[in-house]
Amino acid sequence: MTDFDYIATAQRTLTIEAEAVTELKNRLGEEFVTACELIIHCKGRVVVTGMGKSGHIGKKMAATLASTGTPSFFVHPGEASHGDLGMITPNDVVIAISNSGNTSEVVTILPLIKRMQTPMISITGNPQSTMAKAAVVNLDISVKEEACPLGLAPTASTTATLAMGDALAVALLEAKGFTAEDFAFSHPGGALGRRLLLKVEDLMHKGADIPSVTPTTLVKDALLEVTRKKLGMTAIVDEQKGLIGVFTDGDLRRVLDNETDFHATAIKDVMTSPGVRCQQGILAAEALNIMETKSINGLFVVDENDQVVGALNMHDLLKAGIM
Repeated sequence: MTDFDYIATAQRTLTIEAEAVTELKNRLGEEFVTACELIIHCKGRVVVTGMGKSGHIGKKMAATLASTGTPSFFVHPGEASHGDLGMITPNDVVIAISNSGNTSEVVTILPLIKRMQTPMISITGNPQSTMAKAAVVNLDISVKEEACPLGLAPTASTTATLAMGDALAVALLEAKGFTAEDFAFSHPGGALGRRLLLKVEDLMHKGADIPSVTPTTLVKDALLEVTRKKLGMTAIVDEQKGLIGVFTDGDLRRVLDNETDFHATAIKDVMTSPGVRCQQGILAAEALNIMETKSINGLFVVDENDQVVGALNMHDLLKAGIM
């Protein structure tokens, strides 16, 4: 084992990088506003480019923009010189990233971007660089020092660039009024997409699968309905299918404690009224919140006239991956 102080080095690294990000706040001004306006009014897509570590940050930046409502993709500057420049159109906006601002692979394609009259935003640590001067606007991500003690490995500078990209993406997100549902459409395959896209009507039991009885039904017959439909509850409905009460496993325990005569008692005398319900248009995640708040395992779904159109329980939500 070595006596080297790993913790001290890590703490110094985090301090340097945190300061680099904090200092960006004082540089946000008209340049940042101009960059946002260029992107907001872009009729094409945002094309991000950068070499080396800047390229890696650029890929993440493009992905974040794309998932938050700003169509975007990454183009490698070296490949751009060998045909991929055709991906860029005059309707696009280019974001070019380089700490030095003089990366040769990016500088090589600047005249062609200019010739197409595609507006460019540069993100550099050198406002006097070739890239910064060629851009419509430059976002300054210069740092006092890199966390690397040799001053060679991009560390604080790439962290600052990443943070500036996030600042752009979030500012654009809010300016566009981008919603959680919009976000879900970009993430349909994961748990987030399921929580934000699935509605109660997509999961609920319908038609003959809905457990329901009338108010005069005897408790013993209501229990048979609960057993048949396997949802642990039944709705008590009027002649128009309006929900007037529910009977659940919890109500059954209460009835047993009171030694109620199942063969002589009508369900209306032991039901819970009016019963918890939800509208069919709400998200399944909202239904889950209702169940958790009310400490219940199921609820009935009603339409605008309070008529029962579905039934849902915790198992349905668990099976759908909402929980």
